[in-house]
Amino acid sequence: MVSPTIPSPSRGDLLTTPNGGDRSDRSPWNWLLILPIVLPLLTFLYNSDEPRLLGFPLFYWFQFSCIAVGVICTTIVYQMTKRRR
Repeated sequence: MVSPTIPSPSRGDLLTTPNGGDRSDRSPWNWLLILPIVLPLLTFLYNSDEPRLLGFPLFYWFQFSCIAVGVICTTIVYQMTKRRR
């Protein structure tokens, strides 16, 4: 039994849309996604025990707030870069 050959897409095919136009994923809004990556790496922001929030040290509630920042940034970038149909 002979298996059918499936053509593999070339590099040029991966960078175009089905209608032949260029991809539009080079939006400046994508730069906002760097914030949730860099913010937790800045340890001097949360390298202390005080202030406490509901008994939790700064480290714990700062990490939870970084999750919220990531969700907000991702939502904003998605809404600003999605294609209108």
